[in-house]
Amino acid sequence: MIKKLFLENFRNFEKQSFDFSPYLTIIVGKNSQGKTNLLEGIYFIVNGVGFREVFEEELLLFGKKETMIEAIMIENNEPFSYQIKASLFNDRIEKKFFINKTEKKKSQYLNILTKTVLFSPEQINIVIGSPSLRRNYFNKTISIFDLEYKNKLNNYNVALRKRNKILESRLLIEKLKEELAFWNDYLIKQGEYLTEKRQSYIDFLNQNREVDSKSFSIEYLKNQITKERLEENFNQEVRLRKTIIGPQKDDFQISISGENIHHFGSRSEQRLSIFWLKLNEIRYFESQYQKKPIILLDDIFSELDRDNQKIIVNLVKEYQTIVTTTELRLVNLSNNSTNHTIDL
Repeated sequence: MIKKLFLENFRNFEKQSFDFSPYLTIIVGKNSQGKTNLLEGIYFIVNGVGFREVFEEELLLFGKKETMIEAIMIENNEPFSYQIKASLFNDRIEKKFFINKTEKKKSQYLNILTKTVLFSPEQINIVIGSPSLRRNYFNKTISIFDLEYKNKLNNYNVALRKRNKILESRLLIEKLKEELAFWNDYLIKQGEYLTEKRQSYIDFLNQNREVDSKSFSIEYLKNQITKERLEENFNQEVRLRKTIIGPQKDDFQISISGENIHHFGSRSEQRLSIFWLKLNEIRYFESQYQKKPIILLDDIFSELDRDNQKIIVNLVKEYQTIVTTTELRLVNLSNNSTNHTIDL
């Protein structure tokens, strides 16, 4: 768990340090005070990247060329120093990773640390947004636990682009079929692995349905790529000049008590369904690594009613949890005397 964080030239922090409770830390402040930036500092020290889709140089305080982030982490009652130094060089960010002041390879650094599970307001789009956002979520989640999945997903996407280029080439039919044959077999092989691992994770979710008194479930809407389906769709693909089947077209449908949450759920229920997904990330991580992740909750309480706020606070009591909020009353949701509040 994280005990202390030092930020130097990171986002809007010039030079500041923060202490954290081993249980619940609540970061309170008005909008644009740096609450999410502080949370991102924790995410960055653990994962080596930020969690917002921005150019990495935006992690540096405006006008600065380098940043340093250091965390004192406690493991088996022993303190360890984890540090990342990032410098802007020739319009790109270069990073160096240190454990107890000794430089390490990025892979060594990341393999030793625990993980974070992040819940942010934008993640509501996993539920209400397009199928591509749900696929991206599951791809990122499964890739954390399965490096082979990440490799095969990359292989599949590269091969898909090459196959689409061939379909765009206006070759004669026989020559087109000849050119596509290799990539068809390759996509089928890679796609089978992706489909299998997605199904396995969906099965895990459906074995862990409950959040308080609410029951969630998820249906995997597969778009499998097979030799037979490629043959059936060949003429249409030639006409459209792109691949129209395969796991790049998969979707996932979440329900609460049997009702489709995407179309019929309230905003509060949709947010709670994201927490259900995140809670199962925690469960899955613990089952794979026998470690507890650090939970980061970024202003997720604003659209939840008080009952659902209490559900979340009670569920994360077993983990080190760091929460951002604009609402002082959130402090009263948990009565643990070891909780800590940071005012920004």
